[in-house]
Amino acid sequence: MNAQLFLAFIVVAAALACTPGVDWAYSITAGLRQRSFVPAVAGLCGGYVLHTILMAAGLAALLTGMPGVLGWITVAGAGYLLWLGASTLRSWRGASFSAADAVGSPAANQLRTFLQGMGTSGINPKGLLFYVALVPQFVSPEASLPVPVQSGLLGLTFVLLAGVVYTCVALLARKILQSRPGAARRVTLASGLIMVGLGVVLLSEQLVPLFFS
Repeated sequence: MNAQLFLAFIVVAAALACTPGVDWAYSITAGLRQRSFVPAVAGLCGGYVLHTILMAAGLAALLTGMPGVLGWITVAGAGYLLWLGASTLRSWRGASFSAADAVGSPAANQLRTFLQGMGTSGINPKGLLFYVALVPQFVSPEASLPVPVQSGLLGLTFVLLAGVVYTCVALLARKILQSRPGAARRVTLASGLIMVGLGVVLLSEQLVPLFFS
């Protein structure tokens, strides 16, 4: 793999991972609401591992070439983000923000948190398009490694960077905001609104063309 291309990819991938968005919102919510935010971060990373596998197998490019299928994925992703955002807003309306307040079986809570995180990043078509549009620009056909292997390594590099960033985000949310209930409520409100807003944008991207076609 070309070393210069790889370093350039690390810079770009780190910048993207550090850009606030729905993944940040979910990480912050998990940091405030869960006993452990590790399942949430692992779930977010798991979604990007799924995108990496699809990309390395060539399925990601195939899906983006099928507007109908990608459209249904977008609608499903939008619906999921709307549901997750609404759930976050419901928790904002009155509950405390202590991670010790989590209820139910710890194993069940952790599995649910992991799956929600995986759904947040995995079903988001923007993540799929990121892997299709950006990663191939850093693949060198002249390198000794096959293109699928290079693609997989780049994808996993992004997963690692994202995991570090989301862990820091969740940890800072827990350390800084839990002692400030008012600030925690505002951040949770913003997190829910970000999820709902992105869901609305994704849904409108699919519905508006139908009304004006």
